[in-house]
Parts: sequence; C-alpha cells; structure tokens
Amino acid sequence: MIVRQLGAALEHSARHYPVVCLTGPRQSGKTTLLKYLYPERSYVSLEDPDTLEFCITDTRGFLNRGLEGGMIIDEAHRHPPLFNYLQGYADRSPPGTWLLSGSNNFLLLQSVSQSLSGRAGILHLLPLSGSELGAALEDPDWETAAFRGFFPRVRAEGMPPELFAKDYLATYAERDVRLVRNIQSLPDFQRFLKLCAGRAGQLLNLASLAQDAGLSVNTVKDWLGLLEASFLVFQLKPWNESFNKRLVKSPKLYWHDTGLLCRLLDIRSPADLQFHPYRGAVFENLVVAERMKRQVHGGEEARLGFWRESNGLEVDLVEDSGRGLILWEAKAGQTLASDYFRSLQMVGDLCGVAPERRFVCYGGEEGQTRSVGQTIGWRDFLEKTEL
Repeated sequence: MIVRQLGAALEHSARHYPVVCLTGPRQSGKTTLLKYLYPERSYVSLEDPDTLEFCITDTRGFLNRGLEGGMIIDEAHRHPPLFNYLQGYADRSPPGTWLLSGSNNFLLLQSVSQSLSGRAGILHLLPLSGSELGAALEDPDWETAAFRGFFPRVRAEGMPPELFAKDYLATYAERDVRLVRNIQSLPDFQRFLKLCAGRAGQLLNLASLAQDAGLSVNTVKDWLGLLEASFLVFQLKPWNESFNKRLVKSPKLYWHDTGLLCRLLDIRSPADLQFHPYRGAVFENLVVAERMKRQVHGGEEARLGFWRESNGLEVDLVEDSGRGLILWEAKAGQTLASDYFRSLQMVGDLCGVAPERRFVCYGGEEGQTRSVGQTIGWRDFLEKTEL
C-alpha cells in the first residue's frame, strides 16, 4: 500500500463532519484509501446491481446499516435521492459516519452541494505524486516518468501505461461523459480531447479552440467544464491580475496526468518524447501537475498561477506555499544554461521573492545553488517531500 498524503487531511475532515466526500479522477485510488484508513467500516458500492436495488427500494433500511459503525458508500451518485435521505441522517450522526466516493465527480458534487451543504467535507484525490512513490520511482529519465503517468494501476500494479491510457480514455468518453452530457458524436468529443492535449501549457483561447474543433464557443466551454469536473484537466490562472496591468488575462491549460496527455498526443514510447515537438510542453505539464498534487493532497485549495506580461516576460509557475511565494521555471533539456534564470531574476526581484525560493526544474540530475536561484533535477523534484 502506497501511503497517500491526503490521508491526514481526510482523517482530520472526518473528525469534524458527519459526511466526507472524496472525489477525484477515476482509478486514482479513492476506494483503496478509504478502506485502508477505515478497515472496520461497512463498505458498499452502488455499482453492484443488488446493492443499488436495495438502496432504491428501501433507502432508509439501507442507511440504517451504517448508523452504528459508519459506512463507506462507493459510486454514491448512482442514486441521487439517497442524498435527500442522507441529509437527515447526517444531522443526527457523529463526525465521520458517512464516507462517500464516486467516479463521476460532476454528479456526486452536484448532489452533495444540493443536499449536504455545510454537513460534508470535500476532498480531492489526484493521481500519485512523486513524493508518495518515493523509492518506487525507478524511472531512468523524466521521459519515462511522464509517459508512464502516475495512476496507481500503472505504478503499483504494473499495468502497461499505453494499455491503461487507451482503456481509460475509451471508458471515460464512452461511459462517464454520457452519464452527464448527451453528447451525440463521440468522434467530435474525442477530437476535442486531442485538441486540448495539443494546447497543454499554452494560453487558452476558446475561440481558436472552438474553430479548430468545429464547435460553438458555448459547447467548448461546456465540454471544458466537463473535463475539469472529471479531473482530467485544470486551468492555471495568471498570478494576481491586479498586481501588474501588463499581465495577460487568459489562463493556461494543463492535464492532471502526463500519461493520458502522452496518449492523446500520440506519443507511443518514452523515446518518442526525446525529439517530439511537444517535449517542452509535456515536461512543463509534469512540473505544474506535480505542484498541484502537493497542494491538493494537503487538503488545501491550490494556490498556483503563472506570470506572463504582454512584453513576453514569463515564469512558468508561481506558487503560494503558505510560507511565501516560490517561482518555478521548467526546462526539459539536460544541460543548464545561464539564461534559464533571466525571467526568474526579473520576476523574483519585482515580487520580492528571495533567490532561495526561485527554482529551475530541468531534465538533468544535478542540483546547483546560484546567486539568483537554484536548479533542481527532475528526480529530486519529484521525490522530495519539501521544497
């Protein structure tokens, strides 16, 4: 069992809320984590037809089973009226009685917000982080790490990453999406996924994306929201727009898992990444997604952004660590160059960020301390728990 960083935040939430809702992408390890932390709890899944029928025909009898020892309810969104009943049960239950999870985050969160507002703690479990893997991170280079991705079935169970990504995306498009949206043309949606992959690490231009996809801007907004609710992608906002009027206003688009990103970019092996036109974008995505996981798995709302001025001055990632700002630049190459620090120095001086809080994460292994910042190799970046 790989120890998940989110476990501490989940247990803390369960000490204060009668209901805890654990969301995240499909197969990120939600059920495994709940069973590991609460092995004595009764576990039920509404994916099971008999259990679902019991829940539908006798909802009170179903919930009464959890009154004494608590209950883990997986795929809870499959019977939305359950949440109306659970509202009354939550009001007379001690903290941590009801632990909910599900693979369709949109429907699950919608039901929680409508019926359990103020009664439920909500946490998100993303794919594994490098620090959670620790010594199990045996990839020879960052290209292999990015290609494999960080889902538990690949990392802990040894499933071939190309097979996992293919089946994951097919299941997502053919099953999960249709539970939420009546998308008539799966080929259109699959093309949309690929177009979003091609924009990883880029400023998001909805009009351009809509034109390339042959869709309306409203449809693109709707489908993009669906990808975000499913924890496939996330938008990184410009850092503190009021700080400098020259900062761009558009967000940048990233994927939560680089393994899925590589699949959608038709990258078939780690070797393909060595000369691929999206090599730099994949590495940048790896860096940004890793810092996102570190904050989300701490049970906090992510405090991340990027710096980009209209004159071209840019820093890939601005992170509020809770102890001040950290600036990050991501460079896929294995050889360090002095100009890697140019933007870090200019933005760092402007924002008052000390040199020891400015990092260049690069595709090599050697770490260095310089007068304007520090370099950190990709492996240390992934494995270190604190930076």
